Amino acid sequence: MKAWRVVVIALSFLLLSGCLVTFKQPLPTNDPAPKGLLGQWTSTNAWGEPMSLELTRTGDNRYQAVSYFKARPREREAYPFTVSRHGSRWYLSAKVPAQFGGHFTIAGFEITDKHELVVYNLDLEQIKQAMGQKVLSGEGFQTDDGDGVLIDTGMDQVFAYLDDPANSDVFVEAVRYQRQAKTH
Repeated sequence: MKAWRVVVIALSFLLLSGCLVTFKQPLPTNDPAPKGLLGQWTSTNAWGEPMSLELTRTGDNRYQAVSYFKARPREREAYPFTVSRHGSRWYLSAKVPAQFGGHFTIAGFEITDKHELVVYNLDLEQIKQAMGQKVLSGEGFQTDDGDGVLIDTGMDQVFAYLDDPANSDVFVEAVRYQRQAKTH
């Protein structure tokens, strides 16, 4: 599996259509994670493989996602991330591997009333449309895995765009996790 896809799975937002939206700036680290985010989660990926995700605190408003397939529990990938709340939405951000520019990716997430962790990917075509309308600025890039864009717009303007209810279709559900049942 390609390195950036592993990163994205580890952070729970499976890339759709082989597309990657990256940002020059990370999220600020001034928000603590919402209640109920940290802990162990389970899901099944698009290929039917059961996955586990452990989310833990590593420092002040800094977190780590450890992801692994249940069939291969010793093959774990760990990635640091931050969270931020803007308007009514929660976001997470993680660094992308150097071979894909070493910038940052952002996803939306929520914890539902059913205690599910739902993660939303940014739709590449919607982001490209915003770039065409000069709402966001950036440039496209190609990888062996597909197209991507690097957004260089300041984070205040990015969040003004993402938080606008008119742009809610920029978020596409990528993965849904359930809280892992505690074993005694």
